[in-house]
Amino acid sequence: MKLPIYQVDAFTERLFGGNPAAVCPLEEWLPDATMQAIAAENNLSETAFFVREEGGYLLRWFTPEIEVDLCGHATLASAFIIFQFLEPAKRTIAFRTLKAGVLSVTREGDLISMDFPSRPATPTASDPALAAALGKAPLGVRVARDHMAIYEHAADIAGLSPDFRALGKLDCFSVIVTAPGENGVDFVSRFFGPAQGIDEDPVTGSAHCTLIPYWAERLGKTEGLQARQLSRRGGALTCGLKGDRVSIAGRAILYLKGEIDI
Repeated sequence: MKLPIYQVDAFTERLFGGNPAAVCPLEEWLPDATMQAIAAENNLSETAFFVREEGGYLLRWFTPEIEVDLCGHATLASAFIIFQFLEPAKRTIAFRTLKAGVLSVTREGDLISMDFPSRPATPTASDPALAAALGKAPLGVRVARDHMAIYEHAADIAGLSPDFRALGKLDCFSVIVTAPGENGVDFVSRFFGPAQGIDEDPVTGSAHCTLIPYWAERLGKTEGLQARQLSRRGGALTCGLKGDRVSIAGRAILYLKGEIDI
């Protein structure tokens, strides 16, 4: 069997920036074990698989280790492939997902905007083990799906050198670190998920489901929030808060297209 595969750099305008995702359009679903094996073989933070259905597509995402409930950059990459190659006349795509409901994605010029659920975090006591694993104590910690550690300066985020082995042993799904931005950027972040097989994710759309409500409230700004993820590859996102939903927009660029033989 030959399967099409694309690799897309998401949340960037340049090759070798942003977050690379593999995208595999399918005529029908493969066994879960096969999709997990393909994701492991790709060895990217996520591989997206989708199947066309009436009214849109059913979309799933796999890391090299597990299937995840929500992924931003691989959703953006999937929409980019549909807009560019599969249905170029489309302006809006409805992705049905197993756990995150229906995700609407709209093309606005070269910007792709995604409508995602908001996941506000609640304050929790700071964990000394988390501070030690991150290498610097945060000002505060909040929890939604992920733990979110808040720092004072963008330089604090850029300078972190976490102990990923220690982070992976903590009782948390993943860890977001964030601080105010500068020079026209509203906030910055990084994302660590060693327990999910990803030490550091280059750009993490799903983390912004938690970042956006926090920074919208803190800054008193619900539209046009400019965000940067300060990984080595880096990424840029334009964000907004709309009640219990968030908008996450970015650009994407094709790296490769080919076939998988299985």
